[in-house]
Amino acid sequence: MKKTSLSLLFALCVNSLFAQNSQDILGYWLNEEADAKIEVFKQYDKFFGKIVWLEEPKYENGEWKLDTENPDENLRHRKKLGLQIMRNLVWDKGDKEWNDGKIYDAREGDTYSLYATLKGKEILNLRGYIGFSIFGKTTSWTRAKL
Repeated sequence: MKKTSLSLLFALCVNSLFAQNSQDILGYWLNEEADAKIEVFKQYDKFFGKIVWLEEPKYENGEWKLDTENPDENLRHRKKLGLQIMRNLVWDKGDKEWNDGKIYDAREGDTYSLYATLKGKEILNLRGYIGFSIFGKTTSWTRAKL
């Protein structure tokens, strides 16, 4: 009985050490290619992400890189640096994930439905998809060191 109680107590302690909460997604993340840093922030109980650093924010001629692939011609003049690429993620406590969001791929000009999960505290897995999540792609971001 004593062993069972100690084992159960140990399991609960370990589980609470690795338990995720909604705030764990906040902070700065490097994309998979490590050529952009994204700040994830919370606003009105939803989570958003914007590009705060680019390895090459300008072209060789000194002009800013713009959102030229955007399907909306009126938005093609926006700088990629500072661009909001993630929006409206909601924490789902039961599934321990953020879902119901959207992610914008500025390289291609496409927007996808999004859900995100954490692997530990340092890896953020983002699944972008159209329609059903099985028809999508997962990318992994790494927590950026400041």
